[in-house]
Amino acid sequence: MKLLIINGPNLNLLGKRETSIYGSVTFEAFLTQLHLKYPEDKITYFQSNCEGEIINQLHQQAKEVDGVVLNAGAYTHTSLAIADAIKAIDTPVVEVHISNVHKREQVRHHSFLSSVCCGVILGFGLDSYRLAIEALKGLKF
Repeated sequence: MKLLIINGPNLNLLGKRETSIYGSVTFEAFLTQLHLKYPEDKITYFQSNCEGEIINQLHQQAKEVDGVVLNAGAYTHTSLAIADAIKAIDTPVVEVHISNVHKREQVRHHSFLSSVCCGVILGFGLDSYRLAIEALKGLKF
């Protein structure tokens, strides 16, 4: 399978930022583990702090991949534009969060993306990404 992982704002700081919530492993180190676990799959990665760049990746890359794992970060709770981009593509998208957002501030309890994604996985740390990959691999195309 060809899979795309997209991380949104501030996720470039994983391993340094709020380690009590997000852990001490960088995403690059975790991505290396994913490549080792899924050598038969092509997993590409994109991170941006800019909403428009995330939308552009969804538009441009969706035709090239079998599935998208998306952690839109705080844009999850604010971006109708990213939700519209997901609705506009045929590629399945799994919404992912490292933390259990429902145990956090009230503003993080609502997602504009959940209703347009094929599934949501949250609260399992970085392993949420692996679970999303497993879910996408299990879908019938």
